[in-house]
Amino acid sequence: MELLYRSTRSTEKTVTASEAILKGLADDGGLFVPERIPKLDVSMEELKEMTYQETAYTVMKQFLTDFTEEELKCCIASAYDSKFDTEEIAPLAKVGDTYHLELFHGATIAFKDMALSILPHLLTTSAKKNHVKNEIVILTATSGDTGKAALAGFADVPGTRIIVFYPKGGVSRVQELQMVTQKGANTSVVAIHGNFDNAQSGVKAIFEDKDLAKELDACGYQFSSANSINIGRLVPQVVYYVYAYAKLLKNEEISAGETINVAVPTGNFGNILAAYYAKQMGVPIAKLICASNENKVLFDFFQTGKYDRNREFVLTSSPSMDILISSNLERLIYTIAGGDARKNAELMQSLKERGVYEITSEMKEKLEDFVGGYATEAQTSKRIQKTYQETGYVMDTHTAVAAHVCREYREKSGDVRKALVASTASPYKFAHSVMTAIDEKYKDWEEFALIDELHKISGMEIPAAIEEIRNAKIRHTRECDADKMKETVKEILKG
Repeated sequence: MELLYRSTRSTEKTVTASEAILKGLADDGGLFVPERIPKLDVSMEELKEMTYQETAYTVMKQFLTDFTEEELKCCIASAYDSKFDTEEIAPLAKVGDTYHLELFHGATIAFKDMALSILPHLLTTSAKKNHVKNEIVILTATSGDTGKAALAGFADVPGTRIIVFYPKGGVSRVQELQMVTQKGANTSVVAIHGNFDNAQSGVKAIFEDKDLAKELDACGYQFSSANSINIGRLVPQVVYYVYAYAKLLKNEEISAGETINVAVPTGNFGNILAAYYAKQMGVPIAKLICASNENKVLFDFFQTGKYDRNREFVLTSSPSMDILISSNLERLIYTIAGGDARKNAELMQSLKERGVYEITSEMKEKLEDFVGGYATEAQTSKRIQKTYQETGYVMDTHTAVAAHVCREYREKSGDVRKALVASTASPYKFAHSVMTAIDEKYKDWEEFALIDELHKISGMEIPAAIEEIRNAKIRHTRECDADKMKETVKEILKG
């Protein structure tokens, strides 16, 4: 049965999955959402025997209905291959009384690889299906991880260019080095003088600029996105929650039909929204625990029903979550508004103009699946240290936020269901913060000395992604002010 997509801000037009992937963002500035969330058409008993690739096909064929079996399987096979350092792609680790879903075994050692390994293949297939003649320009803002994962995915992919904007000083040193050393004739990386929200808002403004689109079309270019606003990025994320539940069942950690809780560290909301979609598909998930760092705009939203970005922006040790505009939340707002595009558009306009919106009490009632929590910097460090001391397991700062919030929720609520923690990055990516949390004596050590020491104390192999940047040449040095992003894009494309 064909599944079509519509904008969260209008009801007039529907598009196919491949058209939604190509466009990235709807013409009215809304995000594409499926007209319905499909139900899984196979049992958990069948799923538990499947590989990651087989699970990916089973889930994604339900969403991407205009792709042929051959097209989709080819995309999946090209994405989930030897660039991941484990055969299972997303292994489960038992850590104390929780299960960590390790999403960092891809080429750039962060969870973004799970979707950005396949998005270039989905995009180029979509372009062929829709007879696109223009070169596709991937335009992306990053708080650290999306940038490198997108660059790696799209580097030297024929018919594409990629431009990544990141906040100067707002990402870890490893994250920055991963981006500025990126090879590929079609890649550009720009450091903006501002924060991630400035970068994200700038990218959205470029997407919404009709005059610019016409100007670039005349030069043979059209924009698309690798951010999680692209439905082609979100759908692959649903897969790993289905896979994780099936694997818990296979490993006899849970019984058939047993509900679990899922804790996700999130700033942009896409990763936890994917878990919500998995639940809608039929995965037995009870609570979706939304974990924030000190930029706790999402925590406050779940507490009060009011989304307010008018607050101090905090730079933390979990920079990929340093976000005050959670763009993917719009998809959930649209859902709890009963698919009322007009109501959703009003709220998003309020956010744009005043930096705040408030949902109705009826809408708030529909958020009962979600629980918000947050971790301070001190609590994040303490969780890294305690987990290492008690289990020998080393986790990164983002995962530690989720682990703390998950533990706190369990203690306060008495909800003792088994819990899955989305482990979103390798500790090697944030070695300074991780090692300093374990022992203050490391605070003045140089980055790569810390990486070697982390290897020594944890026994974890140093990922190829880290070894590659030790002595890599800096290739991208371009910077711009936050209000000059459009001009910068034109400069890059027009040479």
